[in-house]
Amino acid sequence: MTGILIKQAGPMLTVQDLGRIGMLHLGVSGSGPMDGPSMRIANRLVGNDDGQAVLEFAHVGGHFEVAEPVRFAVTGGAVEITVDGERRHGWESFSLLPGQVLKIGAMRDAVWGYLALSGGIETPPVLGSRSTHLRTGIGGLDGRRLSAGDRLPLGVTRSAPMMALRRPFRRPLGPVRVVKGPQGDHFDAAAWRDFLETGFVVSANRDRMAQMLEGPAVRAVAGHDIVSDGTVSGSIQVPASGRPIVLMAERQTTGGYPKIATVASIDLPRLAQAMTGASLRFKEISQDEAETLFIAQSQALIAALSGLEEKSGTAGLRREPGDE
Repeated sequence: MTGILIKQAGPMLTVQDLGRIGMLHLGVSGSGPMDGPSMRIANRLVGNDDGQAVLEFAHVGGHFEVAEPVRFAVTGGAVEITVDGERRHGWESFSLLPGQVLKIGAMRDAVWGYLALSGGIETPPVLGSRSTHLRTGIGGLDGRRLSAGDRLPLGVTRSAPMMALRRPFRRPLGPVRVVKGPQGDHFDAAAWRDFLETGFVVSANRDRMAQMLEGPAVRAVAGHDIVSDGTVSGSIQVPASGRPIVLMAERQTTGGYPKIATVASIDLPRLAQAMTGASLRFKEISQDEAETLFIAQSQALIAALSGLEEKSGTAGLRREPGDE
């Protein structure tokens, strides 16, 4: 089994796969990627299954070396990538050989980036997933952010061509669409006007758990304390400050603030990737509309993945032992 050495780590560098499923009722957060489509594309580019573990980072990637030849791909947004000083491109796969240094710089148009390596990260699964959940300290490598000097095991690199994403997977544009939340009736018409008709700004107060928004104070006429109930990814809680908080991948499983709305699944990765200081507006849609949009997005992702093209003049790095 080969491995990867982290020589320099950007902020929030963690191991993530598709997350833990079916444990919310036990108080176990799903975790997983902030931008699922970008992670899936990265895995496909290097010949992995969608759910194999990758490295997720915020803003800046880091420096990396491997012990044996691998394929790698970086997705999420525009970012400078070099191997021994030679430029590489995002949304394509390339080889990384022992002794070479892969450097991933600062994201220019997004927040969360993904580094997939052929064979996938093979840290021990915890509760059915390798995803790191920082607040509970489980998954990944000892449940923590990665730092310089860490080594991670990789699975076997199977023979496969180098690939490139030739059909862009485009993020939706326009207002962030939301569905009325379970406590939507805690907010009167004036509060809903403030929420839907006045813009918000993405605050610097954000992490894998939640994003806080700056803008008009949204007041709940029925009060800002409720009996704690379940949350989902994209739940928009409104505490007594009136500042909306959007719950993200590493959210708590229950919350005691009223939830005015839920971000539609199609727009949640776009919101996660919105740069600090970016302006946004919300638009209310029905649950049926949200489900239809998500199905359409899933089909678009399938089309993008089926449109991956083999790069001319490239070949797999090596065959798995036993392959003929």
